[in-house]
Parts: sequence; C-alpha cells; structure tokens
Amino acid sequence: MPKKQKSIPVNSMAHDSSEGIVIEKLSFNDLPAHDKAILESDEAKESHRHDRHSFFLLESGTVDIEIDFQKYTIVSPSVIYLHPDQVHRTTAFNDVIVSSWAIDNENLNPEYLNLLEDITPAAPLKLSPETFSLITDATSLTVKLFGLKNNKLHHSLLKDSCNTLIALVIAQYLEQSKPADALSRFESVAKTFRQLLERNYTTIKRPADYAGKINITTAYLNECVKNTTGHPVSYHIHQRIILEAKRLLYHSDTSVKEIAVVLGYDDYPYFSRLFTKVTGMTAVTFRNKNHD
Repeated sequence: MPKKQKSIPVNSMAHDSSEGIVIEKLSFNDLPAHDKAILESDEAKESHRHDRHSFFLLESGTVDIEIDFQKYTIVSPSVIYLHPDQVHRTTAFNDVIVSSWAIDNENLNPEYLNLLEDITPAAPLKLSPETFSLITDATSLTVKLFGLKNNKLHHSLLKDSCNTLIALVIAQYLEQSKPADALSRFESVAKTFRQLLERNYTTIKRPADYAGKINITTAYLNECVKNTTGHPVSYHIHQRIILEAKRLLYHSDTSVKEIAVVLGYDDYPYFSRLFTKVTGMTAVTFRNKNHD
C-alpha cells in the first residue's frame, strides 16, 4: 500500500540543477551499496510528480514503471517522456544504465513545449540501433556540457544542447503519429480541443465554452471530436477531470471535498455523482479499493 500524503509528492529535481536544467547518467550496478539500498527502498518507489519535463534514456537493462495507473515494462534501448502533471513510480529495475534530463518551461523551446503537450501521455518508445546511437551521442555531449559550470556560456550551451536532445526524442514520437499537414479538418479541431482541455479542465466544464474558444458551434465541435475519437466532447472533459481526481485519491490524503474544490466544483454532491457515473464507484470506494 502506498504511503499516503496530504498532497502528491513533487520531486523538485533541484539537486545539481543549472537554472532549470538537470542531466545525469547512472549505472545502477556501479552505485555504492548504500545508494542501491536507497533506490530499492519503499520510500524511493513512492509515486510522485516532477516539477519539470523529464526524459529517460534506458541504455541497458529493464525497468518496470507505473504511470497514471498504467503499468509498463521498459526494455533497453528505449526512451520515455514524462509530463510534469503525470504521477509515476518505478516498481522494479534490473542491470540498468540510464541517462535522464529534465527542463522547466522557461528553458524549453516553446515549439517543443507545444509538441510535448500534443504527445502526452507518451508511452515508452523502443529505439532502433541507429537512433539509439544518435541520441546516446547527443546525451553524452549534454552531460559533458552540464559539467562545464565555469564556462561563461555554460547556461546557453546547456540550454541549446538540451533542447536539441529533446527535439531528437520528439521527432521519434512524431514519426509514429500522423503529420500535422495530413490531419483532416475533424482531426485538427479535435487536436485543438484536446490542447485547450489540458490547459483549462479545472475551470472550463461546458462543451459550448470550448467551442466558443475555437469559434465553432458546439454541434460541430462534437461532430469533430466524436468522429475522431469515438466519444463526444463531454466524455473527454469528464475523463480528464476524473483522471486528476483518481491521482489525488490514490496518491494523497486530500479529502474528496477538497479534491472537488481543486477541480473547480463548489457543488460537492454534483462532483460525487460525476465520479460515480464515470467510474462506476464512489470516490471513497475507489480510494479504499486501491489502498487495500
């Protein structure tokens, strides 16, 4: 059973950071026994968020990870991107060599930020030998630049190098998706809606309000979204709200009433009914069931 917190723990990743950017390479087999024990402890395996965009290049070994109630086994060579909103925990690892880098919004190229929002949630991505070699070389360079703290252009060099590395990863994710210029009108509208939803789900609840932001009718927005995803706009609004509610119920001690307020509902009974309608169980039942 996870250790409950008043709120979901956030790993600030502030150790060894350089003005919003941190990068490191770890070989778990080479760690001292004390550090291995810390990584294998229950506390280290607690669910948490990061305060910035995080990338993990698994160069060797396997990792079992849980991200927003989805379980993955990652086998090298692979890469995975984690959005700051996502709650995750590592449950097991074996013979791991991993490079990781994290960057805040201020240092992230705005174009890349928009692309990362589009691909969230991102599943682990298996890499071809050629791509793995390219990203590994770029990672090695960025790690070296991270260590040049006395260089007068240190931050600029690190920022540019890290963004290049991120662009290489984004490109791999985009290869698996349809290019923007090939999207139909329905797909383009649905994509815009999903972007707006991610940024406004705690404050905007009505399909009509999202339609207004896109300057189209509610009926047309519903047609686009349902044609593209198989579900109407209201379904996606509710799913996004309930995902955040599940995160808080499972990973924190925040009361159901407090969660309702955080998610923009002053009417607690309405929120409770919505949760039950979407999940098939009450919020309290969900919390108790998952903490058994």
